[in-house]
Amino acid sequence: MRIVIDAMGGDHAPECNVDGAWSAAMEWKDTQIVLVGDQAKIEPLLKAKGTAVPDNLTVHHASEVIDGDDEPVKAVRRKKDASMVVAGRMLKEKQADAMISSGNTGALMTTGLLVVGRMEGIERPALAPMIPTLDGVGVLALDLGANMDAKPEHLAQYALMGSLYREKVMGISKPRVGLLNVGTEPGKGNELTKLTFPLIEQLPIHFVGNVEARDIMDGTCDVLVCDGFAGNILLKSIEGTAGAMFKILKEQFSQSLKSKIGAALLLPQLKGIKEKMDYSEHGGAPLLGLSSLVIKGHGSSDANAVKNAVRQTRIALQSHLVENISKEISGK
Repeated sequence: MRIVIDAMGGDHAPECNVDGAWSAAMEWKDTQIVLVGDQAKIEPLLKAKGTAVPDNLTVHHASEVIDGDDEPVKAVRRKKDASMVVAGRMLKEKQADAMISSGNTGALMTTGLLVVGRMEGIERPALAPMIPTLDGVGVLALDLGANMDAKPEHLAQYALMGSLYREKVMGISKPRVGLLNVGTEPGKGNELTKLTFPLIEQLPIHFVGNVEARDIMDGTCDVLVCDGFAGNILLKSIEGTAGAMFKILKEQFSQSLKSKIGAALLLPQLKGIKEKMDYSEHGGAPLLGLSSLVIKGHGSSDANAVKNAVRQTRIALQSHLVENISKEISGK
């Protein structure tokens, strides 16, 4: 399998992508990894490793970069040699089996639609990251920001794609699918959720009904379905709350010698909590509904997150995720 990485995408690019790709290439010798980006910036980082570059790690030059503040559609159309666009084109032209990018989310979505292309039968691809849960398993949530507006039919497709992802890639038999809502009763919610509920009920999946936001981290479902607007607010709220809690703990543990000693004694447990809430352990979020596999890494991804994104991508390819989703959607 051949995986291309947008080496210039992300807050810590290209260093994090080079380091993550190097680690992945060393661990999975059966996988060809291609770093797409500015050779003049990437090759010195490879040489700085001090050892020979792994045979399965190569560089494909791309002279332009899509920045975080670029307008997505204009950037993708005008920057033809941007690392993200070149990676997408390699995927479209079957020079690669999957691509990974931690760059501009809107631009990656646009690249997916305009360059890679949608899967037949899918109206709106969805961004599907993992949200940490208290049991450590996590819940796959979609859509969490690819589309701000959605129709009931889109959410029904999200439910089917999410269920297939958790089953085929994560090995969960009959994953529980929930619909994000303000109450658990079937008649609750706005017009969108009320119309979506019966559509998901008819699908050949394990639908557990409406799920409230306060119950998500208790692991009440394996797949959470919502529109991109509500989903992105949910994700940012959880990230912000987790960040605030760790700041509060740090402040409290730094107040006196006694609290510092207590913090030292609790350090292993605190590290365990942080790891459980760490996005980098999950790698990235698939853009489900595209004709080929595209994984979106977190903007602040480090080398570990990039490596885990490669691991996640390998499993999805080995599980024939795109082909299985296409088969279920088309009915063929």
